[in-house]
Amino acid sequence: MSGGIIAALFQPGKLKGAIRPDGKRVSYGFIVSNVIALMVPLALTIGTYAGTWWYVVIHNAPATTTAPEATPQLPTPPALTDKPRELGSTDEKLQELGNAEEKPAELGSAESTVESTETPRGADAPPQEMTTVTEQPSTAPTGGVVPRQFYTWFWTLAGLSTLLLLYYYWRMDGEQFEILKELSVAVVPLGVLTIVVLVVILLGICTATESAAIGALGALYLAVLVKFPHSCGWWSLLGAIIGVAAGLQRGDIATLIVSGSLGATFVGTGIPLLIALPKSPELRRNLKEATFLTAKTTAMVCWLFIGSALFSAVFALHGGQGLIERWVLSLNLSPLGFQLVAQAIIFLLGWPLEWTEIIVIFCPIFIPLLSHFHVDPILFGTMVAVNLQAAFLSPPVAMSAFYLKGVAPKHVTLNQIFAGMMPYMIIVCLCLVCMYIWPGMTLWLPEFLYGN
Repeated sequence: MSGGIIAALFQPGKLKGAIRPDGKRVSYGFIVSNVIALMVPLALTIGTYAGTWWYVVIHNAPATTTAPEATPQLPTPPALTDKPRELGSTDEKLQELGNAEEKPAELGSAESTVESTETPRGADAPPQEMTTVTEQPSTAPTGGVVPRQFYTWFWTLAGLSTLLLLYYYWRMDGEQFEILKELSVAVVPLGVLTIVVLVVILLGICTATESAAIGALGALYLAVLVKFPHSCGWWSLLGAIIGVAAGLQRGDIATLIVSGSLGATFVGTGIPLLIALPKSPELRRNLKEATFLTAKTTAMVCWLFIGSALFSAVFALHGGQGLIERWVLSLNLSPLGFQLVAQAIIFLLGWPLEWTEIIVIFCPIFIPLLSHFHVDPILFGTMVAVNLQAAFLSPPVAMSAFYLKGVAPKHVTLNQIFAGMMPYMIIVCLCLVCMYIWPGMTLWLPEFLYGN
């Protein structure tokens, strides 16, 4: 199947007169679209490995050590240097010693001129770099370090991925190709949007709030692309050209990519919408409903945070935080016991409560105790995030169960859905155990990304 599609790209004449499933003739554009869909797994694999290589080897590479720039040195008495500095005449020596007495803050007191270099320096002594001209400050290269065995793991995984892709394309038939096309249309755009939202935070391009705005703009762009594909495509091309032209002032590749992407997204979204809004009542209604639902959800979350902040303040003001802390400390728990108690409480709270209430109300109770039990905050937060998955799977508030019930056939009961979720709750518990036994699997990536 794969070879036939690629061969049709170079020999389209063999498909002359062929009919598509929808009754239309096979055009060269139809062949190109199928080739693009065929290359999606290969493009995602190459993009993943290329991005990993760029971030680890290039972006995170140690900076080149450069020689420090020469800084002007103030005159120093010969007794304070390892190698006495030669002065032109006796008059210059007397003049310099006179300057030393006139500016004690810069050259020290007159008594310091007769002390040896081994004498401990006083609090009013001049800085080290101003007492000698032969000693140079040591400089170390800045930047990250490529992890050990990175190249071994990288090329091993790249080779395995290549073998899997070859096997996948070799065994591909018509049914698998249709599934691939459906997945490419339904999953890949949202997956790419999710990766973009995270990457712009990781690279320091945007803050979390700005990244959320980019995610909203990207979702709107995908909606416009589905509704007006041709118009969106041409306007996106124009926007990309404008963005690249605006980024040429700085010239680096990253700036050109970011500016071109933003230009394509803004122009490709805004112009088709402005053209279609006066003509489409349905589009105006959909935008109005989306805006209203977004404002409603945002207001609900904001009031939840306000309520949780008030609850935490009143709770701490009346001694509740200290009471909980004293109670936990009175149990004489080990770090393992504290983790078990905290995660068990969060697991049980996931049954009647939503994850938002657990995070903003109950997690602040445990956070001050982490330093006492020597628990890493990143490890604890990640374990809480994994543990909260139980809130989506455990009755009676299991949102996943109700979502699935809404799309499942009528003969599938809610009890059957809950029964099917129990193995996944066991998986969550096993994940928590593995994360505590091997904390490196949780902490390695954050430590690497933040330069530790």
